[in-house]
Amino acid sequence: MTVELYESTFNDLEEKLTGVGPAWVHGLRTAGLAKFKNLGFPTLRNEEWRHTRVRPIAGTTFSPVTEYKPDQLTVGRILQQTFDDGDCRRLVFVDGYYAPDLSRIGELPEGILLGSLADVLATYPDLVKPYLGRLADTGSKPFAALNTAFLQDGALIYLQGNISVEDPIHVVFASTGDGEATVSHPRTLVVVGDNSRVTVVESFIGAHEEEGIYFTNAVSEFYCGDNAEIQHCKIQRESTRAYHVAAQQARIDRNGRFSTENISLGGGLVRNDIGSILDGEGTDCRVDGLYLATHRQHIDNHTFIRHAKPNCHSFEMYKGILDGKARGVFNGKIYVDPDAQKTDAKQTNNCILLSEDARINTNPQLEIFADDVKCTHGATVGQLDENAVFYMRSRGIPDEQARHMLIYAFAAEVFERIAVDRVRERLEADLYDWLSAAPNI
Repeated sequence: MTVELYESTFNDLEEKLTGVGPAWVHGLRTAGLAKFKNLGFPTLRNEEWRHTRVRPIAGTTFSPVTEYKPDQLTVGRILQQTFDDGDCRRLVFVDGYYAPDLSRIGELPEGILLGSLADVLATYPDLVKPYLGRLADTGSKPFAALNTAFLQDGALIYLQGNISVEDPIHVVFASTGDGEATVSHPRTLVVVGDNSRVTVVESFIGAHEEEGIYFTNAVSEFYCGDNAEIQHCKIQRESTRAYHVAAQQARIDRNGRFSTENISLGGGLVRNDIGSILDGEGTDCRVDGLYLATHRQHIDNHTFIRHAKPNCHSFEMYKGILDGKARGVFNGKIYVDPDAQKTDAKQTNNCILLSEDARINTNPQLEIFADDVKCTHGATVGQLDENAVFYMRSRGIPDEQARHMLIYAFAAEVFERIAVDRVRERLEADLYDWLSAAPNI
């Protein structure tokens, strides 16, 4: 789908939304389109995209979904593809539109807004104006700019100060691509005030699992106030024929704590841009990820952690398991500002290749402009340790089970950081199912 076709679709959207919502949102969309037109689709000559071809996305004409269509999805189907979220509040978006019949919010304490971003823009636009679109990098990331150009609806989680939400919030983004190539632009905005706490799980699924051909272009923004805490987990289970591009950005204020786990299980072509700014002294940030890929899947993870203030800590661990002719990319950068003294930052990327045809390109980076810091990074790529397999077999464990146990132990280091027990249990089961189907174990 050429830039010109997106421009034509944008004009149709603006005509449809004339007089709907505040003027500044229209300005935000218009600026997003202008930046997308200026940047265009990235090519292999772009350093940030030199291992990932987006020609399949740029060359496909995706039809926008113009409204929410009921009866495309059921709660049972959602639970089947995600996890048993009976102890969670649930927000569901189908093709980018809020689905109230599939959502479950319940009674909310005073000081919390939870629901559709479009509804809040229609009723309390000034509440989100200082936050919406402020963190997403539309100046250098064309897909974030494209998402902003088509901003209509999304998930809003807003907490005033001194509030603790004990129930996890499960945000589900489902695409209904069924034969026709469609595109959606999901948006998530999480604002957590000073001394507040929340746990958020994002699930991206395809309503028709393996059959769907569609493009999900997502943006998430997280604001973590002073002494606040956000625990976040994103699980991507798109159709293996789908395209998934996502930009996630967090800002953490003084003594704030932000943790995020990014789990990629599906998608044919996947790109995750994950950024965090440690913008207050004494902040803690943890960025973890796990990606499983087989056949011809391509999964690209780019992370950027910026230490902007002194006495902050960041810990990053990404792991990949690749089989078949899968391709993986990891590019992780830790950037330390001149004033960010006493920084403590650690980054690790490990990958197991189960097939001779699987490939991984890994590029850990440090850019340090302060002199009193502790920063480390490292990367390992290899196959299963055959000595460990032999040792387990010598203790009576069958070969396949021994290999499964070793791979599970490799992934468990990421799983154990997930705050929601039922999410962790479901992912463990998913891993064993994936291993059972992997051809090279």
